[in-house]
Amino acid sequence: MENTGFKILVHASAFFAPFLVPFIVFLITSDPEVKKLSIQALLFQLVMGVLLTISGFLVILIIGIPMLIVFGLMTVIVPIMGIIRALNNDKFDYPIVGAWYQ
Repeated sequence: MENTGFKILVHASAFFAPFLVPFIVFLITSDPEVKKLSIQALLFQLVMGVLLTISGFLVILIIGIPMLIVFGLMTVIVPIMGIIRALNNDKFDYPIVGAWYQ
């Protein structure tokens, strides 16, 4: 639980460098929990980017508008939830990709 700073950094990186920071943290840390969290954060950002791109294309069919809203909110809210959990030293797995990387 001593790597709270790294955990907060990985979650907060979603707002300024969503792909670079988790990758760098994965390379420099030796804690398996932080490594797992950084991979999950990276996968989450990649999946959300793909889903937002698909939703953008589906705006033409009107169904993309609610999808953009939901996925956009998820992209903002989930890292905030992770920051709060990291501050409380609770375990956090990203939704959608949490089960992909154990």
